[in-house]
Amino acid sequence: MLFLQLGIGLGLILVVGALVYVGLREERSGNPLDDRLAALGEREIDVESLEQLELGLSFKDRVIIPVVEKLADITAKFTPQKQLEQSRKLIEMAGMNTDPTQFFLLRIVLTIVGGIVGMALGFFALKGNAFQALLATGVGIGLGNYFPVMSMTSRIQKRQAEVIKSLPDALDLLVICVEAGLGLDQAMGKVYEKWDNELSLAFGRVLREIQLGKPRREALKDMSDRMDVPDLNSFTAAIIQAEQLGVSMAKILRVQSDQMRIKRRQRAQEKAQQAPVKMMIPMVLIIFPSLWIILMGPAAIRIAKQFFL
Repeated sequence: MLFLQLGIGLGLILVVGALVYVGLREERSGNPLDDRLAALGEREIDVESLEQLELGLSFKDRVIIPVVEKLADITAKFTPQKQLEQSRKLIEMAGMNTDPTQFFLLRIVLTIVGGIVGMALGFFALKGNAFQALLATGVGIGLGNYFPVMSMTSRIQKRQAEVIKSLPDALDLLVICVEAGLGLDQAMGKVYEKWDNELSLAFGRVLREIQLGKPRREALKDMSDRMDVPDLNSFTAAIIQAEQLGVSMAKILRVQSDQMRIKRRQRAQEKAQQAPVKMMIPMVLIIFPSLWIILMGPAAIRIAKQFFL
């Protein structure tokens, strides 16, 4: 009976893993071997030095990274384009340089590992019946599948919070630079030089894209899409509209700076209003019971001694 339950649980894990694997389907062009040979050909390395070159690399570069890339390429062949684009957008919003195919590979591996751990807990640790074991297996599969997404979402939220916090100060510096006679690109360059945060890095990427030939409005629009912050979206929309209509950039930046200051003050007031409600939870669960024990404990001991002892 135990082997039957183990077989059912393992079959469920394999079926779910196969469904996840088959559900992430996409064709990918390019041959890594051809790219590697082309790179070696450009470096003009003779045949005798190829073995020395390979042996000179570390175990990570020779074995681990090629295996991971190969598995990622296999996964990419079964990844739908829509899912791949959504993962790429999440990675860009998180400010990471991870390959979307490797992100899918991580989800598949964690799904299988979570299912195995859940099945082991259900059969051995909890010592439950088949239904409880299958339930624990399903929970493990779900947690393993969505844990990378939850981790990525947490990084995105932290990045967006940092952008919201630094945007009013960045706008003040932009206003000072533009009113002093600099252009918008030079003002963004000053923000990139002076600070080291997510917003300044985003401005630096916009400047590099402009230098490579991308129009300013497209570079700003792409930055807004990568961040997905409402305040930054309104800022970029105002800049693009001012550029199209020929409005003074300094005046637009001044208005945007004042609005961002007001929004930040309103957020601080909102958090201050929420503080008493949030403080009630630790007070009710932690502080009040301790007070009741201190105040009523001696009286309860005297009552117990008087009537029960």
